[in-house]
Amino acid sequence: MKTNIKGLFLAGLAAMAVGCTNLDVDVDSQYTEYPTNDIAVEAKMADIYYHFSGVLGRRYMEQMCLSSDEYSAASFGGGWYDGGAYAHPALHNYTYEDATLDWFGTITEGISKANKAIVDLGGSEAGAAIAPARAIRAYFHWIIMDGWGDVPILDRIPEDGETIDRKPRAEVAKWIESELLAAIPDLTEEVSANTYGKPTKWMAKALLAKLYINWPVYTASAVENYDAATAKNEKLADCITQCNDIINSGKFNLGSMSYREKFSYNNGPQVEDFIYAMPFDTQTRQGMQYGRSRCWKNIKKMAKSYFGEALSQSGGGYITMTPEFVKKTFILKGDERNKCVIGLSENFDDYRYVEGKDENKVFVYNKSNLQMTNEIALTEGAGSDPIVLKVNVKLATPDDPTLDMGDNINGYSQGCRSVKWYVIDDDFKNGRNQSNDVPLFRYADVLLMKAEALTRQGQGGAKELFNQIRTYAGAPTINGEPTLEEIYDERGREFFDENWRRNDMIRFGHYEDEYFPHYKNFPTARFEKTCRIFPIHKDILNLNPTWKQNAGY
Repeated sequence: MKTNIKGLFLAGLAAMAVGCTNLDVDVDSQYTEYPTNDIAVEAKMADIYYHFSGVLGRRYMEQMCLSSDEYSAASFGGGWYDGGAYAHPALHNYTYEDATLDWFGTITEGISKANKAIVDLGGSEAGAAIAPARAIRAYFHWIIMDGWGDVPILDRIPEDGETIDRKPRAEVAKWIESELLAAIPDLTEEVSANTYGKPTKWMAKALLAKLYINWPVYTASAVENYDAATAKNEKLADCITQCNDIINSGKFNLGSMSYREKFSYNNGPQVEDFIYAMPFDTQTRQGMQYGRSRCWKNIKKMAKSYFGEALSQSGGGYITMTPEFVKKTFILKGDERNKCVIGLSENFDDYRYVEGKDENKVFVYNKSNLQMTNEIALTEGAGSDPIVLKVNVKLATPDDPTLDMGDNINGYSQGCRSVKWYVIDDDFKNGRNQSNDVPLFRYADVLLMKAEALTRQGQGGAKELFNQIRTYAGAPTINGEPTLEEIYDERGREFFDENWRRNDMIRFGHYEDEYFPHYKNFPTARFEKTCRIFPIHKDILNLNPTWKQNAGY
């Protein structure tokens, strides 16, 4: 699958020897000057482009989705508790030992690789040769700044033994802005299979727009001082400019394929909505394992799974959907996005959540076209009971901090499940490594960011952008200009399960809301605003003894 990226990936397998948790980089090379032939340069750059794939494929995803209202963690009689790695983010009760937070060093390793490439390819005067590395370096800084607040600005190779101090979040945001603005003129405008998965001018502009729409979050005097109700965003016009440049380029559109196909096992450069994506392949670029965590726990026992075929491997099932998110999001008649979730309804002809129907059988999908069929999924083989998913999630024992649902069919059936990242056995049997590429920036996001910026400025024009999304998805259009809350809810529908919900919740002022199991009467749930960013993992603190832990941890 995705043969267009296999050759580049294989060329880039010779990764540079860089410590994954050390901010220092060995500048020595076996070459006095780095070879400048196309193959050598592509191999070096590929190692940087795809450095994020391993983290994105699991741990980043777990931390982002579980800390949002989309998902709750689930354990089963002690299985999949894993020291609280998943329960802690679901409760905002993070600790500095959580496995879902152990990737700060991996991202800084990617920054180090980018710095090494910039030096090898000619340094700051190299222009177009180093622009992609600068864009990726800025993106990696954005990832850690968004998650941890104050982070170091790693814009050069440190001296031996040098410690790099963390910088205020606002300073990091401004540096990211300056880097992107400097790199954009030298980045390619090409959009093709050849540039798929690589930084382009449009990727950098999408990241700038994302930076600008969150500007008051990132530049607040302290993370807890951001107030969505009163914050003023001085960068809204700049956000609109970046969105307009992408829209007016004519390079992207919502696409000719269905919504579900965009996230399929055979997606790729043909998805016209993808501005920047991470390519995965079950053989050549492994690590994408979203299906494993979202599967019904006993999926291996099903003679025919709801994916339309038997699966060779078991499911983890440790990520389930919260009732609050389901009940406010998947309710629009005719909305194709509803069919990315199982357990919403038993009404095949009008598939959406309807208040009061909280236990539903599961339909089987057709693997060849991803369409939902009216066949009912059974727990095992012929004659077994149907799977019945329960929208309202319940713990086996109330207030259990391990979030144990029970190691039985009832426990496995707590909560609706996402099938957005469609699973096929050819991939799943290979260590559960899927070939679904993961979009990092989409054209649909550009449309809704512009709509949001216009609405925050009190300008018209958001309705047309908003209705482009609704029309494409087959959902009812709106008659007037959308409110900010309507835009927030629409972002939940369009980008659910794409790692954006936490980011949106903080910006719109909903991160401290109540949603299962993040309730104020739950003994281990936290609601302090300092929880908007994460604790620095103990391994990073041990390597950087002058750093202080983030406030509240």
